[in-house]
Amino acid sequence: MNLRTYLTYILICIGISVEAQSNDSLVLNFKEYLGYVKKYHPIAKQAALTIDIGQANLMKARGGFDPKIEVDYDRKKLKGVEYWDRLNTTFKIPTWYGVELKGNFEQNEGDFINPDETVPSNGLYSAGVSVSLARGFWINDRMATLRKAKYFREQSKADRDLQVNQILYKASLAYFDWLLAYKDSKVYQDFLVNAQIRFEGIRKSALAGDIAAIDTVEAKIALQSRALGLEQAKIKLIKKSLELSNFIWLSDNIPVELNPNVIPDINLERDIDVTLEVLGKPLDSFTLENHPKLLSLGFKVDGLIVDKRLKTNKLLPKIDLEYNFLTDTPELINSFESQNYKGGINFWFPLFLRKERGDLKLAKFKLRDAQFELDNAQVEIRNKVFAIYRELDSFQIQNQLIGDIVENYVALLSAEERKFSFGESSVFLINSRESKLIDSELKRNEVQNKYFTAKAKLFNSLAINPENL
Repeated sequence: MNLRTYLTYILICIGISVEAQSNDSLVLNFKEYLGYVKKYHPIAKQAALTIDIGQANLMKARGGFDPKIEVDYDRKKLKGVEYWDRLNTTFKIPTWYGVELKGNFEQNEGDFINPDETVPSNGLYSAGVSVSLARGFWINDRMATLRKAKYFREQSKADRDLQVNQILYKASLAYFDWLLAYKDSKVYQDFLVNAQIRFEGIRKSALAGDIAAIDTVEAKIALQSRALGLEQAKIKLIKKSLELSNFIWLSDNIPVELNPNVIPDINLERDIDVTLEVLGKPLDSFTLENHPKLLSLGFKVDGLIVDKRLKTNKLLPKIDLEYNFLTDTPELINSFESQNYKGGINFWFPLFLRKERGDLKLAKFKLRDAQFELDNAQVEIRNKVFAIYRELDSFQIQNQLIGDIVENYVALLSAEERKFSFGESSVFLINSRESKLIDSELKRNEVQNKYFTAKAKLFNSLAINPENL
């Protein structure tokens, strides 16, 4: 047994629930098939990474508010002379509204230190705060980054649902095409058996002299035509089964190829709505409120709004205030007195603000573009869903009509065969009736396939991420 065959048997025996048939065939259930796609397909796994990426970005953004310790030590000594020995340590706690709490220890010694660096021999302690009054108070880069990271995390969840839905949609179409190819091959196989039986009966009748020998030629042509149709259907079935195999993987990222004795579930219609979770979703219950694509675009717009606010804030002047209480005895709380302090103010403002105004305009354009995209997506999704509901209604009627047509062709063929047994018909008429019946059964399979495809389109348009798989 080669590796591919072995993996196939693992898939069938361990992972996917199958049903044994009387002819030793194994039915690959649609729900279990999609369950494996969602759990093990590389694209589905890749979609799950978007959640981790969003969480990692959020952690990175929160790092902007982490407390920080800074140590600056500088010393110079030459030929026994200590020029300077400087130590400056700072502990900072960034807070939300442009406010930063600070604690500092400074100790400077040496023969050549600057007079303004002179501090007590045991060092100088300070505790204070720095505040941005204009630019950076209500919003700054740290705040904007954190807010956008939160929106991105929620957006990544919606994007994950979209990606999972898309791969399940493609996998569903592959299953429906495989089912169609299987049903078509069964049609040709059944009628090949009928043609073989008819040929044998006509040949015996011709040998007995009951009918003309030329009738055997016509019966033989019909037999060969059915055999040709079956052979073509088999090739199509093999092709579709290989396409289906693209979606079946095992837990260790191992692709699997289906064995020829694995067949689709021909009673798919009874389970498809439950599997795709579109059961009980009438048109009047349709809502866009929680659609993943619109949620994703909405969070994108929210992030761009934050970016626009940040760019607007940067039109303000930069005014930073700092005030620190000073003491050389930090163990005494009352030693922090207002007359011992170090403070300052920093003012910065470009005269033309061309960079800032340009950044704001670009932010506004990006926001408008995202809002246009959101508005357009709402209309597209709504109209697409409405059209699919109408399409499903039509296919229900078409399925009923083509079913009636098949039944009528069956009745016509049976009547023609009965007339032939009485000598009142010909092989030509029987073959003609049978060809019409074959075409109608193939058409029924095609219409049913389109009906299933419409169900999958509804599933895709609603961007459902099934919870029951």
